[in-house]
Amino acid sequence: MKSYFKQYLRNFDYGLFFVFIFLSLFGLVMIYSSSIWVSIVYLGESPDYYFLKQRTNLILAFLLFLVVVIVPYKRLSSKVILMPLMVLMIILEFWVTFAGNGKTTTGSQSWISIFGLMNFQPSEFAKLFIIIFFAGTFYRKSINKGSAQLLKFDDISFPLGMWLFILGCVGLETDIGALFIIFVIAMSVVVTSGLRGKVLLRIFGMISGLGAVVVSALLLLKWESISTASRIGRFTSYLDPFAYAQGSGYQVVNGYYAIGSGGLEGKGLGQSVQKLGYLPEPQTDFIMAVIAEELGLLGVSIVILGLGFIVIRGFYIAMITKDPLARMLAAGISTWIGLQTFINLGGLSGIIPLTGVTLPFISYGGTSILLLSVAMGILINVSTYHKIEKRK
Repeated sequence: MKSYFKQYLRNFDYGLFFVFIFLSLFGLVMIYSSSIWVSIVYLGESPDYYFLKQRTNLILAFLLFLVVVIVPYKRLSSKVILMPLMVLMIILEFWVTFAGNGKTTTGSQSWISIFGLMNFQPSEFAKLFIIIFFAGTFYRKSINKGSAQLLKFDDISFPLGMWLFILGCVGLETDIGALFIIFVIAMSVVVTSGLRGKVLLRIFGMISGLGAVVVSALLLLKWESISTASRIGRFTSYLDPFAYAQGSGYQVVNGYYAIGSGGLEGKGLGQSVQKLGYLPEPQTDFIMAVIAEELGLLGVSIVILGLGFIVIRGFYIAMITKDPLARMLAAGISTWIGLQTFINLGGLSGIIPLTGVTLPFISYGGTSILLLSVAMGILINVSTYHKIEKRK
């Protein structure tokens, strides 16, 4: 056992680890800075209200990270892991979508309140679940068949069905941002699974057909929930937010003011003006605007470079590893972090309409940091074991 840990520490991916820790702690500092006004004025709490909650979230997240980073990632393909995760996923989605117990926040009925202490979003769990479930199931099937190239469409119909069930539930919750992310994550795992071209084409064909049916059904059944004033406003103000500066373009315009006034070095930590009631919930979706105003282009660059390093490193691991399970896990996690970063920053900068997606590791959110920490544990685990196998 001692020699095992010695070998593990010698091959540990310290680059990924330190960037992950730095971004999480940097996010904690910026959550404190961006949430002071909200905590005092809107909630009537102490200035460090969100800071203390996120600090607790980070402690729990790091404990989960330590467990995941030590246990060999190969065990994620075990039915002992996959089946309980699947049952939990089904229960959570039924609880929110069909039992009517979901808590509505920002237009989406996609939250579960746990004893009033914290809110949990099953769609966030679904992002990590679909990576583990797809990668683990495909890997088990390919081992049984001898190769992923020998897998047929029928061999993977069950995980695809589970995926469609999740997409349907998240769609009924009208969480459009999460729906898109889960869709793309699953596609990244499928593409890197090693399936034959014919099987992939059949999967894409099935998805296209069912996707059209599901979208049509959602528009018919959930049109009132989907076409809320805030959602429609995000699209009408997308091309010219200043024309709707007092309405649907309010957040984007004030985000621009924050970014523009920051300059190269920023106004200084804690000196943001836009967080003083001009940016709703500045500690979540628009936290990068506060970073830009207080720390300038330098602060923004640090965050983007850190997140970019994780994404590029993850894809690099996926490309060089010979283990299909490692490849699928690394590709799925990298896609998740990269896509969510793009959607958040794209909405903030006006490249795409706002979707209410948080910035990984930086924005306030217990569910987000817990699951992203588990994902980072898996990614570092994959990288470390790849180095060990390479040395052998």
